[in-house]
Amino acid sequence: MNAIWQSYLNGLLVAAGLIMAIGAQNAFVLAQSLRREHHLPVAALCIACDVLLVSVGVFGLAALLASNPLLLEITRWGGAAFLLWYGTLALRRAARPQSLHGTEAQPRSRRAVLLAALAVTLLNPHVYLDTVVLIGTLGAQQPEPGAYTLGAASASTLWFLMLALGGAWLAPWLARPLTWRLIDLGVAMMMFAIAAQLVFSR
Repeated sequence: MNAIWQSYLNGLLVAAGLIMAIGAQNAFVLAQSLRREHHLPVAALCIACDVLLVSVGVFGLAALLASNPLLLEITRWGGAAFLLWYGTLALRRAARPQSLHGTEAQPRSRRAVLLAALAVTLLNPHVYLDTVVLIGTLGAQQPEPGAYTLGAASASTLWFLMLALGGAWLAPWLARPLTWRLIDLGVAMMMFAIAAQLVFSR
């Protein structure tokens, strides 16, 4: 596998593992999809925010790390430690899975819905930890940071479009704890595999 595809797949898998966890943003997008209320603009907004934040993290940190080998080693081992920790959390979630449900509410204007989506996305401190710091730090160490960023953007695009376009169809499956058990097991395997690659590839 060449460096471009390796970086692309790493970005795809890391971002997928992070964004698929149950959270307020996913619940919000699914709820809008179930009600068919401005669900496509909401998905597009979430994707745009992810791409922007990941790009800032990857390319901002890439320049910094390239000029500081010690910092590169620190982020390398820190990234591997995070992936192992996150994979372990996914295994723990798999042992006691939850479900994802939409919520009922009165119809709202597009502006109100998009403002709510921005709040759910940008007022959550974890979004910066996930996109700028974690995905960005790992991406800055890739042989092809641009391909990694494209992979992360692909994961975000596929996930949010799936929730927005297939929310009503997916709802019965997403409401089943077994579905999230299987997703979390897959996430754990992805994280452990990329952590091993990060540690042993140099």
